[in-house]
Amino acid sequence: MTGKVLILGASGKVGRHCAQAFEAAGWSIRRYDRKQGHMTAAAQNCDVIVNGLNPPNYHNWKTIIPQITREVINAAQDSGATVLLPGNVYHFGDQPGVWSETTPADPISRKGEIRLAMEHEYATSGVQTIVLRAGNFIDPNRQGCIMSQVYLRDLRRDRVTLPGPAETRQAMCYLPDLARAAVALVEKRRTLSQFEDVPFSGHTLSALDIKSEVERILKRELRFVQFPWWMFKITAPFWELAREMNEMQYLWNTDHALSGTRLTQILPDFEVTPVGEVFQSVLP
Repeated sequence: MTGKVLILGASGKVGRHCAQAFEAAGWSIRRYDRKQGHMTAAAQNCDVIVNGLNPPNYHNWKTIIPQITREVINAAQDSGATVLLPGNVYHFGDQPGVWSETTPADPISRKGEIRLAMEHEYATSGVQTIVLRAGNFIDPNRQGCIMSQVYLRDLRRDRVTLPGPAETRQAMCYLPDLARAAVALVEKRRTLSQFEDVPFSGHTLSALDIKSEVERILKRELRFVQFPWWMFKITAPFWELAREMNEMQYLWNTDHALSGTRLTQILPDFEVTPVGEVFQSVLP
């Protein structure tokens, strides 16, 4: 089942990969950015809206995310489109474990509260919404993703950067896989509920796993260095990104994974890219 999809934020990480995946699957693509006028007009005759809009560097989430949410819901209500919403793990707080669609929300950060309120708006809007929930992004284009900007930021000097304990697992998501899953889910939208929360298990990796895999590929030994959290604490009073990053430091210390049960129920044949291929694609 194909149709017409409106990609919001098509030049961003999620939007770009989703546009490629929908196009490869035979969908008609309409790309949108905020300079093009009213979103509701752009959504006319669209079957699906992919909300790839997100303020860069956590800028002013408290104001901008509710504005985007209202615009997207209005556009979907007017057009009758299903919304595909990339979700994150912020609302789970700092309780370690395997997080699923049934895990109680317990945000300990402002950003977790903002994202939880955003999802509540969609859930009560009457718009069919599919939240495809993922962890840290891995982008083969190395466009501002956690793998390239944090873990492998100093790889040329044979260093893997530690943002938290080396053994602490993190939920991670290879963006081309997420985009393929987004297409497959919306193609089954008529069999899904009005509001679906679908965790994307992706790859669960610790810094030790990352170091080992990169060493295997490069055939040389690497060493760990600590992420400079001290610098972010010093600069927080006058640097917005530093303040926002400091608030999320807890997540690097929280061992967690995302359950793949719900995705497998809907898409039993879906397979992620093997981890070796993922790392081959992101190494500089």
